Amino acid sequence: MNISDATAPDGNAAVDGRASRWQSHREERRRELIKSARRAVHALGSDASMEDIAAAAGTSKSVFYRYFGDKAGLQQAVGEVVLSQMQRRIQEAAQSAQTPREGLLAMVSAYLQMAETSPNVYTFVTRHAPGEPDAAGPPISTAGALSHFFAAISDMIARPMRSHLGGGQDKEAVIGYWPNAAIGLVRNAGEQWLASPPGPTRPDQEAMARQITDWLCFGIAPELQSAAPAQAGQTNQAFQTNQAFQTNQTDPAGQGTV
Repeated sequence: MNISDATAPDGNAAVDGRASRWQSHREERRRELIKSARRAVHALGSDASMEDIAAAAGTSKSVFYRYFGDKAGLQQAVGEVVLSQMQRRIQEAAQSAQTPREGLLAMVSAYLQMAETSPNVYTFVTRHAPGEPDAAGPPISTAGALSHFFAAISDMIARPMRSHLGGGQDKEAVIGYWPNAAIGLVRNAGEQWLASPPGPTRPDQEAMARQITDWLCFGIAPELQSAAPAQAGQTNQAFQTNQAFQTNQTDPAGQGTV
């Protein structure tokens, strides 16, 4: 064995070691930039530009472009971290529930709590930031992260439903559609609630979670049922008034005597 043969493995090992250290450095740096971006968006708003985010992070926007490509790439990276944390928190909340309704309430509460922690960050990872000229909706990459997140939540909802309702083709049809419909209701109601200014008409987080859960379980049937007697009373009163008016018009005794 000559000298070159003897030293070649050590040289390869040295190169591999440097490459491994460099990769670890890049991964650590990327995590730091994601954390800095979250803090910047939390403070500056969901429409913060790459330049604003970089300045808040104490670096240049070229660094962010080097690691994430563009703003859509940064949104995807932040979204993967944030949505993963939300998914774990929602799953933990659902595991402690004893009934499907308790599970829904726990999941809705966890969702609202996480979103309310930083509405700016939530909006940053779920909607396309204003001022970006390339698209009107969420970037494809961010939409992909959202799709994965909501698919996981849909599965969390479907599992206890399937266990509670049992098998059967008719039940599978319900289970196939309802979780996705529920997610649409929760997300739209939750985002409207997040965007609502503080005031006497804005419920707190707990009340909003219970209201959304009631809508999921019962719809607005209780409101319709409670409104029905009042409407019936109004209709009956109007009918009696109309009858009295007609009697007054046709009965001579109704023309006014002392």
